[in-house]
Amino acid sequence: MHPLVEHVRGSFDRHRLWPESGPLVVAVSGGLDSVVLLALLRHLSPGAGVALVVAHAHHGLRAEAEDDCQFVAGLAHEAELPFVSERLPVRDNLAVSRDSLEMTARRLRHAFLARAALAHGARRVALAHHAGDQAELFLLRLLRGSGGAGLGGMRPLSPSPADARISLARPLLDIPATQLREFAAAEGLEHREDASNSDRNIPRNRVRHELLPLLRREYSPAIGDLLLRTGELVGAEADFVQAEARRWRLAQRRKRFELLHVALQRAILREQLWELGGDADFELVERLRLNSTRVSARRTTTLRRTPEGKVLRDEAEALEFSPHETSASLRGRTGSVTFDGVEIAWAKADDSGLVPRKVKVLGRELFDAARVGSRIRLRHWRPGDRFQPLGLEKPAKVQDLLVNRKVPAAGRRELVLATTAAHEIFWVEGLPPGERFKITPVTRRRLVWTWRRAA
Repeated sequence: MHPLVEHVRGSFDRHRLWPESGPLVVAVSGGLDSVVLLALLRHLSPGAGVALVVAHAHHGLRAEAEDDCQFVAGLAHEAELPFVSERLPVRDNLAVSRDSLEMTARRLRHAFLARAALAHGARRVALAHHAGDQAELFLLRLLRGSGGAGLGGMRPLSPSPADARISLARPLLDIPATQLREFAAAEGLEHREDASNSDRNIPRNRVRHELLPLLRREYSPAIGDLLLRTGELVGAEADFVQAEARRWRLAQRRKRFELLHVALQRAILREQLWELGGDADFELVERLRLNSTRVSARRTTTLRRTPEGKVLRDEAEALEFSPHETSASLRGRTGSVTFDGVEIAWAKADDSGLVPRKVKVLGRELFDAARVGSRIRLRHWRPGDRFQPLGLEKPAKVQDLLVNRKVPAAGRRELVLATTAAHEIFWVEGLPPGERFKITPVTRRRLVWTWRRAA
């Protein structure tokens, strides 16, 4: 028997991943990782006395998606296992969602897996996340400024985000992708390739194909193991602090909030923010921790912390997405306009044929004046807004760009953007200038755009 089978058997026993009753649903996309997981479970499940059900989420995002579904259905048929699939309305949900494409697909996928489990009398779903996924997640969350709970990464066993009655088992978290490929080759396993895994516009793919190879090559060949070990240490410590936070909240007699260790204060506030269904970013937690009066969380919501450490929510009267906007003329050589507390000044210069030096001046950007045009509109960002900042290959959702830059949720809707008369965004406050409006050697007139927030 292949040594990987025994290793995974040990993971199931060590982390108690087998369901206590009912079958185990196996999420199979058709990619190498999930195909290997299914093969391993076919070796192990008879000895554990557990039946398997194959589940495939059909996202409908790629031309090959239907072929992926048929491939997985064939695997289930060959193994004589029950098969369930569902086409998920990812694009329809994306049109009204504030999440990225990846997060929208993830949310719908987990909801489907939970439904599939309940329909088959199961309470556990096996996922094929491996050590490489864990390392990538650590770096992604580190770059977003996550705390210990986030850096701890995925757990071998955790509740489904879609339904607390369902638990998710991840038996491959300590296995590198190379071992999965070796097992697939040894067993002669066929699998499907997802071309989107090479799309560098997806942050996870940039971490996988650019950042991790750079760290491995220039800093440590064992970076994957180091990240996993660090995640394990940080995650365990975060779990301890979170347990102490829950114990404090449930206690009849407890130490005053302001006398608690700062790590415990933050954990208490984060947990309450999650329960309220909102963001728990560092800036919001700190403002609540240091201030017991009202704090703006979103344009619709204000929060306040009582002296006893309880977070309360009040609904504000303002609209979540401000409809306020104004037009401005850029005719002439200079001008200025003020919009919702942002003072903007502009000037035009005839510097034809010159490309600006790569010197960043805070509060100033340069544009091709002809591309921007003589009439613009200033407004706040809205659902569905897309923008292509300098250096990005194609437009992205403004919300995703702001999240990636760690702009606090409380401040995102306050930012101002500018569009052309054709409603194309060329500037977003705090982001690089629009790629299509940059200065080039053929630019005949440049637009010098400066701004500052009024004191």
